[in-house]
Amino acid sequence: MAAHDSSAQSYKSYKMVSSDSHIMEPPDLWAERLDVKFRDRAPHVVREAGGDYWYVDGIRTNSFQGGAQFGKRFDNPEALRPGARFDDVLPGAYIPDEHVKDNEADGIHVSILYPTEGLTLYSVPDSELLSATFRAYNDWIADFCSSHPNRLKGIAMIDVDDIPGDIAELERTRKLGLAGAMITVYPHPEHAYSRPEYEPFWAAAQDLGMPLSMHITTNRPSPHMPAHNSLTEDPVDLANADHWVRMSLGHMIFAGVFERYPRLYVGTVEHELSWVPHFIDRIDYTYTQRARRDHWIRFQDGAVPSDFFHRNVFLSFQEDDIGIQDRERIGIDQLMWGSDYPHTEGTYPRSQEVLEQILAGVPDLERQKITSSNVARLYQLDIE
Repeated sequence: MAAHDSSAQSYKSYKMVSSDSHIMEPPDLWAERLDVKFRDRAPHVVREAGGDYWYVDGIRTNSFQGGAQFGKRFDNPEALRPGARFDDVLPGAYIPDEHVKDNEADGIHVSILYPTEGLTLYSVPDSELLSATFRAYNDWIADFCSSHPNRLKGIAMIDVDDIPGDIAELERTRKLGLAGAMITVYPHPEHAYSRPEYEPFWAAAQDLGMPLSMHITTNRPSPHMPAHNSLTEDPVDLANADHWVRMSLGHMIFAGVFERYPRLYVGTVEHELSWVPHFIDRIDYTYTQRARRDHWIRFQDGAVPSDFFHRNVFLSFQEDDIGIQDRERIGIDQLMWGSDYPHTEGTYPRSQEVLEQILAGVPDLERQKITSSNVARLYQLDIE
């Protein structure tokens, strides 16, 4: 009991940061902000029998269950449903003052904010429409955070299909005060992150100090990745979602991106941690033990792929206690906890209770790194 009390007290000695929280876009977000030429194809909400659903360019994407079923998994998981009404969404998901109040009740001082419907928009094939919806969202999230600039930190959405436009949007959103930017977990295979076309984008992100996130459910469409529909998601795909982020990180590492841009930081969000030890073992084994092909890059000064993984990759997770057991092998300074507020699978309003379970036995200094100082360092937060 004494050990439990001591670790619980340790959370009160510093300000916690959620590296992965969310807003729920209000139904009128794009109707009010999107360029007029796109408004007939803009994300909009249709009321249906099982809930309110977003439609984009004629395709149904997502409902509001992510903000209307918070905490239900703890008490009544059998009642979880894929659809919900916007009227039932937690107000803190779209009202800044209420968001901060919910944070305080959950023991969190700062939230790094990602979208909800915005995640599924990455599956929109039309890049011009996609970029326009992203610009409108970026303006909205900047406004959302402006009332509590030290407590709410927004992440910009970036469409990597248009590199010059992407760089301009990185620069614009940095000036708006957004803390980082989100790129697709997995682009079209013909445009993998190993390609030279991304070089000016990596350089711009490094120079602007904009960490780049790859959040689950943001794959671009391809013959093997159809447009998103939340009701047709395959549980096998969800259970193996880390496959795509492993592929993208592998492309970046083996292409030498992090050797050329040593101050570029790229992270995985909501893919958890347990896959990491095997991944870093495999990339080093492949680099050192397999026959070298002529087109393989050789790193300088005897570096191996895992060196770049440990230096340049950050890992936002939710409640992977298996990964925590392997934290030294993964890299403690890379780990960043997030509550996933207010989503169905998130830890709100029991984040403290969940942390006590998954961080049981973890020394206080490591707890502070995982739940506060690592993410504060990444996004240059002043939380003292």
